[in-house]
Amino acid sequence: MEPLERYRPIIDDFDAFRAACERPLGTAVRVNTIKASVERATAALEREGVGFDRVGWNPRVLRLATDSPGSTWSSFHGFTHGQEEVSAVPPVVLDPEPGERVWDCCAAPGGKATQIAALMDDRGTVVANDNNLGRISALRFNAERLGATSLAVTNEDARNYSLSRFDFDEFDRALVDAPCSCEGTIRKNPDALDNWSEDHIASVAGIQKGILRRAIQATREGGTVVYSTCTFAPEENEAVVQHALDEEDCRVVDFDLDLDYAPGLTAWDDEAFDSSLEQAARIYPHQNDTGGFFVAKLEVTA
Repeated sequence: MEPLERYRPIIDDFDAFRAACERPLGTAVRVNTIKASVERATAALEREGVGFDRVGWNPRVLRLATDSPGSTWSSFHGFTHGQEEVSAVPPVVLDPEPGERVWDCCAAPGGKATQIAALMDDRGTVVANDNNLGRISALRFNAERLGATSLAVTNEDARNYSLSRFDFDEFDRALVDAPCSCEGTIRKNPDALDNWSEDHIASVAGIQKGILRRAIQATREGGTVVYSTCTFAPEENEAVVQHALDEEDCRVVDFDLDLDYAPGLTAWDDEAFDSSLEQAARIYPHQNDTGGFFVAKLEVTA
């Protein structure tokens, strides 16, 4: 847990934060409204005798009283999908509309991509890309189980993604849920920090910058790009967004989120960030009894 000490200066109640990180994470599912309404899905869980609590910030997210969300009847039939609660935040911030063209740059195993499809009423095009061929099978399986017919799967490095295969040359929105050091997953993966190092953070940050830049370039003027990670490191969060602000035509914009969170940072160590990064969200485990996440929303300006 020692790597987390570096965040003591930026977290208000650090003792509560550390205590939350040491508690196991509960089980959550997202109701897949492509196949079932929230009422139908919860009725199925009740018939099966699976207890649940509704989440206040999102009616489509439920906390289950089971450690095996994938073994329920509702999951088998695609009514629900096991998904960490804060993992459902980025697609909500992306706020896609039916009929749009949306790119999920790092999509496997498909939780957010299929959530995007559901938010679009499965109308439009969701391009779910991942550079890891081994994870593509899980992405395809989840898309089929959840009935996401608007979803197309590609296998390419997002940093050099080509749109030549499509009959369009830009997306309306893009989600960059970037590969990261995964510090925020420690409640479900207690070994997440076993191989932690600042060198690894620096290495993955370089990849994140390349993916975010390509997402902005591939999105139309006035379109939306959401950048998210499940880590606390400012080098992977605010610094990556700052790099995009410096290199590409975009700006950070505000969004509504009915969860407790801290604002994005405007400084870390000796580095200063644009004041607009205060509009980003840092979700810490002790604030809502969840995992940790970072989310920033960008508008493409040219």
